[in-house]
Amino acid sequence: MEEEPVSHVLVVDDDPRLRRLLHRYLFGNGFRISVAAHAAEARQTLNGIQPDAIVLDVNMPGQDGLDFTRSLRAEGMDMPIILLTARGEPEDRITGLEAGADDYLGKPFEPRELLLRLKAHLRRHQPAPAPGTPRIIRLGDKEFDLERLLLQGPGGNIHLTGGEAALLAVLSRRPGEVFTREEIATALDMLEIGERAVDVQVTRLRRCIETDPREPRFLQTVRGRGYVLKPGL
Repeated sequence: MEEEPVSHVLVVDDDPRLRRLLHRYLFGNGFRISVAAHAAEARQTLNGIQPDAIVLDVNMPGQDGLDFTRSLRAEGMDMPIILLTARGEPEDRITGLEAGADDYLGKPFEPRELLLRLKAHLRRHQPAPAPGTPRIIRLGDKEFDLERLLLQGPGGNIHLTGGEAALLAVLSRRPGEVFTREEIATALDMLEIGERAVDVQVTRLRRCIETDPREPRFLQTVRGRGYVLKPGL
């Protein structure tokens, strides 16, 4: 029986005790782990490896976690990013999603909750399409490969974050069908954050697939109901 590949997680936090705890716990649950105390050290690590996911503290000396997330996304890094912070208000979580993070976990937290969220995001990052679903979804001059979660345009690959790719995959499996915000939030494990988080992800995804995100052709809002994906040329 073929073994599943081991996922590599980069943990970035300025608290040495938390780094040691997460290293020990995640390693004990089958992950490869790299650690860094701040964004600059994490940047050095990223020069040598491409992790499958990043667990990132928001409040760090130097570049904070939000700015570091934005810079990673601007560079096209699309692995799942989970932010850790002592600030757990819904507005803070929305800010994290707007920065490009996939999830937001308030401190203190149970390591098992982080483990479950990591596994969920890693699975979602490469979901298998349902039987009978077209593998390639056409969105004008772009194509979305449901098996590889890869969006391509005339100029080549278009980078999607894990959350953006997961949202597009959910909608692509049932094109033309309206999804309520609650249905999307459930599929993306965002119910705890709230339905506004869905709107944030939709806005980010539209920037990737639409010629004019203010006048969307493909990812449309159905007033009073939710969102629908309408593929086409």
